Amino acid sequence: MLGHPVAGASWEGFVIETLIAAAPAGTQANFYRTAAGAEIDLLLTPPGDRPWAIEIKRSLTPKVEKGFYLACEDIEPARRIVVYPGAENFPLRESVEAMALKSASQALLDLS
Repeated sequence: MLGHPVAGASWEGFVIETLIAAAPAGTQANFYRTAAGAEIDLLLTPPGDRPWAIEIKRSLTPKVEKGFYLACEDIEPARRIVVYPGAENFPLRESVEAMALKSASQALLDLS
């Protein structure tokens, strides 16, 4: 099943729905993409706070593309997170955190 072509899109949709549900009331959810290709899968902006840039990867060894870093330069988010299907949290380069979905959800719940 994980080899099916829609597995990645299905995971992405599940993560987006889960994180929006965990976010505080009034949080704005957006997708960010520039004409040059800079992209952020999910931009969550809690009330009165700077946005969180969230990239979603189905891989257990998540890698962030150049477009995410370029988008973060534009947005200057409070947090840079890659949600992946693993259980551990660990740092990536340039202040990006790889986080399990459970941890990312809890971080949003803690804002409430």
